Amino acid sequence: MLMATSVDFKDYMEDQLQPLGDVRFKKMFGEYGLFYKEKMVGVLADNKLYIKPTDEGKDLLKHVVMEKFYEQGKPYLLIEDTDDRDLLWKLIVKTYDVLPNPVEKKKRAR
Repeated sequence: MLMATSVDFKDYMEDQLQPLGDVRFKKMFGEYGLFYKEKMVGVLADNKLYIKPTDEGKDLLKHVVMEKFYEQGKPYLLIEDTDDRDLLWKLIVKTYDVLPNPVEKKKRAR
């Protein structure tokens, strides 16, 4: 059974990614979405970092591990070495660059 991500792990990841600027974590379903410049590039779940899979992201990793962070979900890149800031930054920027822009939600007429 999965445990919710601890605030300590979220704070650690915020510290690791803070120099990138424009990084935020949004509480979602008991876990955290990882956003860079308003695009969701990954997830913190069960005290692990998952990044949306892209070919460019896979090319940066020496050892690619794909894992689902919930049973019905799609596999994401599991980032096992969260201490390697340089790799994390490159991975997040590359992922951001190749993901499509978020679709703007239409405002409802009242």
